[in-house]
Amino acid sequence: MVGPAWRALCAVVLSVAAVFVHSGGASAQDYRPAFRPETLKRTSTATPNEVLVLGTAHLSGIKALTPSMLDPLLDRLVAWAPTAIATEEMSGLQCDSLRRLPARYAETVETYCADPTAAGRATGLDVAAANTEAERLLAHWPAQPAAVERRHLAAVFLAAGEQGSALVQWLRLAPAERRADDGLTQELAATLDRIAARRNETTLVAAVLAARLGLERLWSVDDHSADTPDSADPAEAKARENAITRAWDNEATRNRLAANTTLENSLSEPDGILALYRTLNAADQPALVYRSDFGAALDEPSPQGFGRGYVGYWETRNLRMVANIRDVLARQPGVRMLAIVGASHKGYYEAYLNQMHDVQLVDSAVVLQ
Repeated sequence: MVGPAWRALCAVVLSVAAVFVHSGGASAQDYRPAFRPETLKRTSTATPNEVLVLGTAHLSGIKALTPSMLDPLLDRLVAWAPTAIATEEMSGLQCDSLRRLPARYAETVETYCADPTAAGRATGLDVAAANTEAERLLAHWPAQPAAVERRHLAAVFLAAGEQGSALVQWLRLAPAERRADDGLTQELAATLDRIAARRNETTLVAAVLAARLGLERLWSVDDHSADTPDSADPAEAKARENAITRAWDNEATRNRLAANTTLENSLSEPDGILALYRTLNAADQPALVYRSDFGAALDEPSPQGFGRGYVGYWETRNLRMVANIRDVLARQPGVRMLAIVGASHKGYYEAYLNQMHDVQLVDSAVVLQ
């Protein structure tokens, strides 16, 4: 048993240690770990895991964009020939999980998650069972699948909450075969047509690219499990909004907005789309994004630390998104992954992925030349 004298000695030692740390003798701010994972990369000659992070504007917000404008971008991505494509979409499995906690995630689910109810009814599969079935089908997928097999897999992907992958199957069908049949109901066929008509980077870039390359699916790697509902106190919610908005009101933000507006207004010009993507993926962009957004938020002075909470959410989300990518790469080593994500994520994606022993990043400037 520990006696009073021993407890008193321990208290003295701890007090001295605390004084030493707080006096700057071993400042926590100066500590850097000796272990550097990014310096310890895989050294074998086996095919590496390569990742090209493509920062993108959210195309749904660019009214002047037409699908044909994206052809130069698609041509360069086809030439790079990824074997897997990750998108900024939430997986059906995560959506299914978040639905179980509506008090926290109701708004997230409504905003980001497709409703799989009709597809589940048509296939007889809930989200978990549909994901299992999709994996089983793809594990035994024929080299030349029949139209009936693609229609069935599209329905299964819809039931799994994976609309992007369902669209890939739809696009891989000949136009005359994109119809209700073989268990794909009229309602589901109409859903696929509506998805195909959407204007975002998943439908206009990722799914089109996957179909052109002969891939069978997309990988949904977004993560919103760090989401929290707005404060129930309207005054606090408004104070948070005002604090973050004031932080964003800076020269770096104004420079970003002006440059993006100019580029988006020039999309109809020769190489207009490439100029946009080259700028969004330029080496200096992550630092500009940081000064405009997250660095500014870190320094905002609210006593509640609104900016620090926002940055904590952002870092958590990016770490979990990168973990999802790493999980895909580990399933079959030697993947060439294209990760399409909003441009503000790109610097964080690359910084976190670079820490992985078995990941080699690809310079987007070379691919976009």
